[in-house]
Amino acid sequence: MSGHSKWHNIQARKSKVDAARGKIFTKLGRELLVAVKQGGPDPDSNSKLKDVIAKCKANNMPNDTINKAIKKASGAGNEANYEEITYEGYGPNGVAVIVEASTDNKNRTAADVRHVFDKAGGNLGTSGCVSYMFNKKGVIVIEKASTTMEEDEIMMLALEAGAEDFGSEGEVYEITTQPSDFSAVREKLEEAGLEFLEAEVQMVPTTTVNLDEKGQEKMERLIERLDELDDVMNVYHNWEE
Repeated sequence: MSGHSKWHNIQARKSKVDAARGKIFTKLGRELLVAVKQGGPDPDSNSKLKDVIAKCKANNMPNDTINKAIKKASGAGNEANYEEITYEGYGPNGVAVIVEASTDNKNRTAADVRHVFDKAGGNLGTSGCVSYMFNKKGVIVIEKASTTMEEDEIMMLALEAGAEDFGSEGEVYEITTQPSDFSAVREKLEEAGLEFLEAEVQMVPTTTVNLDEKGQEKMERLIERLDELDDVMNVYHNWEE
């Protein structure tokens, strides 16, 4: 993969993320909770938790907040029980959309997600209807201005650690891995002092769809409304932003 166009304007993205930081931290807290419930509070023996912590750091969640969330999730009396569910559907102009949710009420979440799709002129589909158009990949994004390391040095470090591909696009470097290699590559880059704009395993589209201005506006509304739902953790699509 040679770069995601969504990173073409770093400052614009940072401003958007900053504005939604409270919401993002709440959702990341739930991801930490789910990871701790599934594998325990020790990231050294819980690879999923370790990866969620990396995602939290990429979103500038303070270490103290991360540690408090882990402690709360592992504490006695915390009976919160969330189930991870994936929805697939179509946005405006047939754009493929995958929605990952974490919920304690499947009926509520399904109804909320369906309502958002309907309002945006899209529709929910059956399981597997669009996932074949995506590959699960580890994705690490590094802002060029955040490091003094040379591009070749970062590329060799990543590839030697097991990365699948390395790309330079505009203001960022993008590194992709197989999901099984993600943690090892991320840890190697962290040890070298590199900081990430993004670091997580996600669904990457194999082909993309271009939209006209009206279609873009509809797609942006769909993504924003899905992100506003408390139960929605991640939204993936094959719109070429």
